[in-house]
Amino acid sequence: MASPIPSNISSRPRIIIHGGAGNITHANLPPSAWALYRTSLLQILRTTSALLASGASALDAATSAVTSLEDNPLFNCGRGAVFTRAGTIELEASVMVSRGYRKRGVGVALVKKVRNPIKLAREMLVRGETDGGGGGNGGGDGDPAGGSGGAQGHCFLSGTTVEELAEDWGLEMCEEKWHWTKRRWEEHRRGLGEKHVPRWDEVMGQRDTEKLLEDGTGDLDWDGKEYLPQGTVGCVCLDQYGTLCVATSTGGLTNKLPGRIGDTPTLGAGFWAEEWEIPSTTPSREPQAISPLQAILSDSLRESISACIPSLAGYLPLSTSTNSLQDEKRPHTINCGAAMSGTGNGDSFLRINAVRTAAAISRFAPNRSLSLAVKQIAGPGGELEASAGNRWGKTGEGEGGIIGIEVVDGKGEVVFDFNCGGMFRVWVDDKGQERAMVFKEEY
Repeated sequence: MASPIPSNISSRPRIIIHGGAGNITHANLPPSAWALYRTSLLQILRTTSALLASGASALDAATSAVTSLEDNPLFNCGRGAVFTRAGTIELEASVMVSRGYRKRGVGVALVKKVRNPIKLAREMLVRGETDGGGGGNGGGDGDPAGGSGGAQGHCFLSGTTVEELAEDWGLEMCEEKWHWTKRRWEEHRRGLGEKHVPRWDEVMGQRDTEKLLEDGTGDLDWDGKEYLPQGTVGCVCLDQYGTLCVATSTGGLTNKLPGRIGDTPTLGAGFWAEEWEIPSTTPSREPQAISPLQAILSDSLRESISACIPSLAGYLPLSTSTNSLQDEKRPHTINCGAAMSGTGNGDSFLRINAVRTAAAISRFAPNRSLSLAVKQIAGPGGELEASAGNRWGKTGEGEGGIIGIEVVDGKGEVVFDFNCGGMFRVWVDDKGQERAMVFKEEY
């Protein structure tokens, strides 16, 4: 477990989770299917909320939530991820905190043999505290971590290199087939043309097929009509110590080219967390001691006495307020922060560096809340949609959504918006009530 980050800010924990976004409709997401997603997401929300309430760090809570999503075959991450055109699975994950760790944010990509890529990303972040710094001259003696234990200061690694680190760090490894599910294979086959792709049982072999049927994860057939979640899953948390964390994970785009890396592990494109301070316009009030004479004498009488007896001037200030608390304009700052996770067409998120752009708008544009910034980027008619140009509505480009938490003076506010049919999301609202939605309106 990560140690909580010390802070003089006490915050009410907040949380929001998303399970992907895309062309979701009532036709391709019938009530029975929505019930499955809703139940799974709410269970993860409750477990994660309990962690935050018990004092867990935002990093541990967000990692736990995404680990559960990776182990759930309903979602496009971990076990249940989409296939590449070559019939392989290449996973991506990332974590970022607003403070407390030197790297702040890390991403991993092209992962095949690590059971939970999000745990690998977390480990790379935490172990970075022992790094001697980035660059190519550190380490030695064949140590893939560069002799420093934390990936030599790097914030983004992929493929066999990062998988070797995972094994050295003691993370749970697996066969690539661990992540395969039957309905994702059917999606892969139909996308490329069934006659060009072997059947599920031909690929898995009879023994592996029976094993998957026994554990209840391989018997989910796909009829070609029901919606299968696309894009990234993610969780954004604010802990009681005032620290924000975002954790994300994905299998990427269905039938993507092997080697393609999307926005999920790319700092600023699909995930971001930061905090900053702004000057307060409200003056601080400081108590000022007064003498008994000061309390009973008028200002004019005190001035007369001070003129006759100068030695009393130190005890009788020439001007005072009738209130013993004097207004003192001392320097005062307000702590602000933002953390976000994106989901949808990753290439579009990359083109506009979507979530960092939203954070920059809320930080540097006057009077722009994170909610307005997210709407400007991911809402209908926003920058994501505009990035698709005349291809909008035809290719899936520009589609997506963003979830996040904004912090102002220790108080967190959950935000989200999307420009497509729907986005699976659950959160705890301002009244402490659990919420679960997929469309703009209630299902």
